[in-house]
Amino acid sequence: MWNLQTLPRAALLLTALFTLSGCATAPRSSTADSWPQSLQHLLPTEVLLLGERHDAPQHQDMQRQTVEWLAQRGLLAALVMEMAEAGHSTQGLAPQASEAQVQAALGWSEALWPWQRYAPVAMAAVRAGVPVLGGNLPRRQLRTAQTDTSLEALLTPAAVERQRQAVREGHCDLLPEPRVPGMARVQMARDQSLAQTAAAARRPGQVVLLVAGATHVKRSLGVPVHLPQNIETKVVIAHAGIAQAAIKTEADWWHATDALPPDDACEQLRQQWQNRLAR
Repeated sequence: MWNLQTLPRAALLLTALFTLSGCATAPRSSTADSWPQSLQHLLPTEVLLLGERHDAPQHQDMQRQTVEWLAQRGLLAALVMEMAEAGHSTQGLAPQASEAQVQAALGWSEALWPWQRYAPVAMAAVRAGVPVLGGNLPRRQLRTAQTDTSLEALLTPAAVERQRQAVREGHCDLLPEPRVPGMARVQMARDQSLAQTAAAARRPGQVVLLVAGATHVKRSLGVPVHLPQNIETKVVIAHAGIAQAAIKTEADWWHATDALPPDDACEQLRQQWQNRLAR
């Protein structure tokens, strides 16, 4: 896509009772002024998922603050990033490693993810002696994922359709319809890869922090679907401006940042597409 954007039954009942009993005193949203202090309301958890809008600098700053807050308390087991492929990590690098060394260890693609946008996040973990792990599906597996129909069985039919719609919107409705199911399967495979990386990085008494685009962390169709049922997770979605009502059903917490200036990237893409067809 374009770089724009369960627990066992008994445990679910206990979690619901706890949430209802605490909802009067524990808010479920925060702003830049109250983050990262709001993190205390989300702990303990084994995996904390932060969903971002990729072009919102305040969201990357929120991630950096989260890394530092958890690391200072000895709570951060690992940082898993959508922005690097699974199999790459900074494990073994010294806390004093250079940015170039970190980029090389992560196999970072500047063409896909501007390093300066995410460097403060990754380097905060490295400086704290915490491994940064790539979690995204390796590019060599993309073609296989496109034809792997078994991925669709992992989601409900409604969630599969939402994934397909997200693909359509993410490609500005320019993607030929026959390609939509395959591209949606790629997104499912990416979520599965992120989940597997996060699950493998768990350590007792600590938190695995996963940062990815907001769609990847949604409870109904993203990474949480692919995590083992016995892993406790919390989902935070950052949004620029007014939160969409749908976000509030997909996360445990939503974090508000300033609205971004209007930017119709799709209009630019449509113009490029029309120019190509006119040649």
